[in-house]
Amino acid sequence: MKYVEASKRVFLNTGTRFPRNMIRALALIKKAAARANYSLGLLDSEIAKAIEKASDEVAQGLHDEQIVVDVYQTGSGTGINMNLNELIAQRASQISQKSVHPNDHVNMGQSSNDVVPSAIRVATALSFSEQLAPALKTIVTSLENLSQKTSGVYKAGRTHLRDALPVTLGQEFGAYAEAFKIDLENAMYSVEKVKQLPLGGTAVGTGLNAHPRFAELVVHELNGFTGLGFKVAENKFRAMRLLTDLVFVSSSLRVCALNLYRLCQDLRLMFSGPFTALDEIDIPTQEEIAGSSIMPGKTNPVTVESAMLVAAEVCGLDLANQQASMYGEFELAMGVPLIGYNVCSQMSLLSEALHRLASVVIDHVQPKTEKLKRYAESSPALITILSPVIGYDKASEIAKQLSKGVTIREALSQLGYSEDEIKKLLDFDALVKPGIPVKNVEHSKGN
Repeated sequence: MKYVEASKRVFLNTGTRFPRNMIRALALIKKAAARANYSLGLLDSEIAKAIEKASDEVAQGLHDEQIVVDVYQTGSGTGINMNLNELIAQRASQISQKSVHPNDHVNMGQSSNDVVPSAIRVATALSFSEQLAPALKTIVTSLENLSQKTSGVYKAGRTHLRDALPVTLGQEFGAYAEAFKIDLENAMYSVEKVKQLPLGGTAVGTGLNAHPRFAELVVHELNGFTGLGFKVAENKFRAMRLLTDLVFVSSSLRVCALNLYRLCQDLRLMFSGPFTALDEIDIPTQEEIAGSSIMPGKTNPVTVESAMLVAAEVCGLDLANQQASMYGEFELAMGVPLIGYNVCSQMSLLSEALHRLASVVIDHVQPKTEKLKRYAESSPALITILSPVIGYDKASEIAKQLSKGVTIREALSQLGYSEDEIKKLLDFDALVKPGIPVKNVEHSKGN
């Protein structure tokens, strides 16, 4: 493999290799191209079939050890394209007992400048369909189940990390379920935008040296292999020189990572303790691994923190994608290998974090119901229930008393409310939904 051997002298050698779906996408394109060129009468039948078989083997990962070019290579992706061209040609030659040329046969009707930008889009769609979409559906289901299970668990709400009005634990987890639903919708929408492939554009977008029907035939074959509904790009020049549709995908992944981080942050706080912090929930599975190498019996939210690190990495990769999308001039995008690597990595990382967080943490959360309700009843913000009657200023004065240790029940009693009326005012079921409970109690007092 002449090109690959030469590339080792000039490309970087960071040890960073392309993700499996990127290799698979390139191999599927080579297989589809061989079929297209054969049907167009441009490629010998035996050579075409040998290229197909060799491409299948590459797509299945049977020759990954021979895919050696670094991600940090020529910005158009010529390195990875030629690595596969030469690998497939070599294997196809063995299969057919004919001389299969990497450029003349495997790369027929193609250029790195249209193939690799197409491959990173195919890899993105594959990664979303097979990894991220199922993971998002899993976390949504887990959160919805937990939300329903804890819909009657009352707790103190908190704003600015200070005591606020009561909420239910179910409302808090329900908010995250909705957020990840929207993340799924956003990612799905953005991935649809990358399904336009610039195949057939060859070197600069004009399609020189490719049959006029080559692109439609290749895309037709790709859809047969994947069922993902790819299309020939309406404007190949756009899809070859600009990668902003992939940045759009990346940005949707960043938003998902931000929601993941916020969920994990809340879980850490609720799990904090057990005696010197909130200690509102238990996560039994976290007890199975030592939290400290020096403090016996200490348990930490290890899975939650692992997911937070993933969130940080996904956000960092998104910033790299923004930068890489600006590289290139005129007819060429120059951040192709990096963006392809990053988007696949983002999806893989998020998928693992979401699946693991759902199965190891969310599905096992146990609320400490009595403590949660005690916190809710202790919040000075409960005086808010009276502000529609006594006014904000008077309520503020009473809230200061509550902060000094006076209970809400004592404060309400001092204001002349009976035990029965206090019970109605502190009906948490009424306090966690729209309404003005004090109006009903005032009416019952005849005021």
